[in-house]
Amino acid sequence: MNWKIEQAQQQFSQLIGNATEEPQLIYDREQLVAAVVEPELFQEFLEWKDQHHKRSLADAFAELRQICVEEDYTLEIPPRQDRFNPLID
Repeated sequence: MNWKIEQAQQQFSQLIGNATEEPQLIYDREQLVAAVVEPELFQEFLEWKDQHHKRSLADAFAELRQICVEEDYTLEIPPRQDRFNPLID
């Protein structure tokens, strides 16, 4: 069922009760702003989201930085040196 925000506020108990039967969609000026669903459906969504979350390269680097902080590790970078380049030299 579709609700306007004002209706949802006034009939909140009914909105919650109806959510066990089907998702209750709340609109503000023709735009969907919220959905009230039963807890089991929401839990299934959270599990699906966790299973389909792909780690990004940024996530891997963030984890690596955290490990370095916890282990008190510092990366020693050697001084730069010019290498032989046959195209220039």
